[in-house]
Amino acid sequence: MIQKVSTSGIPSSAYIHIPFCRRRCFYCDFPVSVVGERLRGETSGTISQYVDVLCQEIAITPTLGQPLLTIFFGGGTPSLLSTEQLQRILKALDKRFGVSPGVEISMEIDPGTFDLVHLQGYRSAGVNRISLGVQAFQEDLLQLCGRSHSVSDIFAAVDLIRQVRIPDSSIDLISGLPHQTLDRWQESLEKAVAIAPTHISIYDLTIEPGTAFGRYYKPGDQPLPTDETTVKMYRMAQQILTSAGYEHYEISNYAQPGHQCRHNRVYWENRPYYGLGMGAASYVEGKRFNRPRKTKEYYQWVQDGGVIDCEVTSPDEVLLETLMLGLRLAEGVSLAMLAEQFGEEKVEEIHKCLQPYYEKGWVEVVGGRLRLTDPDGFLFSNVVLAGLFKELGE
Repeated sequence: MIQKVSTSGIPSSAYIHIPFCRRRCFYCDFPVSVVGERLRGETSGTISQYVDVLCQEIAITPTLGQPLLTIFFGGGTPSLLSTEQLQRILKALDKRFGVSPGVEISMEIDPGTFDLVHLQGYRSAGVNRISLGVQAFQEDLLQLCGRSHSVSDIFAAVDLIRQVRIPDSSIDLISGLPHQTLDRWQESLEKAVAIAPTHISIYDLTIEPGTAFGRYYKPGDQPLPTDETTVKMYRMAQQILTSAGYEHYEISNYAQPGHQCRHNRVYWENRPYYGLGMGAASYVEGKRFNRPRKTKEYYQWVQDGGVIDCEVTSPDEVLLETLMLGLRLAEGVSLAMLAEQFGEEKVEEIHKCLQPYYEKGWVEVVGGRLRLTDPDGFLFSNVVLAGLFKELGE
């Protein structure tokens, strides 16, 4: 169930950014620091220094008294951390905020960046959900993306995950890659299903300015798939994964029953959360704040006391964020919650804005909830949201 939106809610989730990668993928615009193929937490002074500063930030972050129910280590490549570094960060979080006994601790990991001992150490430290950055099951596509792992590394990683028996595992795939055909996309989907993780995330390639892909390609250029092909890829993923028993619970995410990502639902339900580490975003006491994206500036910010200097999100902005995020979920947004939070008149205004999309079959109301239809509404979500922002944002 979606909880009532409140800008004054107490966070019970924390995102931890680990910015280190062996190399920068060609599509990536995240704040990352490249450490090369050989270094990792045990041997890198750069990573050790970052963990020191991160723990310092955790120690000076104001706490509002609610223990953490979800923790998410993202990046970058968190699996470059040593077990001891991960344990140190988790101890710092527990000391500062408290950690619930039933906490979900998620960790992004990349094939070829860990061994059995590392994975066992992560599990012993409390990690109970992992997200494996596969992206594709074709060797040439991995190379085209600038990935540091091979297809054989993927299956070796899956074998290790099975040995350690981590309760929840997810696989990430990217559609719309250069030279990616429908047949190759189907092959990747079928191989992911055969591995049988509890969760699968499907992301459509976005060409971001400042990335290698941003220099190589413009949207619509060959060898990128056409818009028509990427739409077919989305529909194919929906058909293959739901037929295999995965629930399409969010625009880009599929889960076996009972295995949705609790942490990511915090974002989609527009609930508050701590963001810690270089470039991390937080939403605390109605304020959305992004930490500095460069190492030197982030270190200085922490040294200066980690002051969050920004305005409280306005009610109109909260409404638009609630719709933008909540409509990503299959169950959508509760109309009763919207009325209670923003007023009946605002709900009527929303219905009026959405009338053209009701007629197209992209939006519907089911069981008192406003939601996008699957797959058509999800496919045209940007159009629907643009219409809402145009009318409600004036």
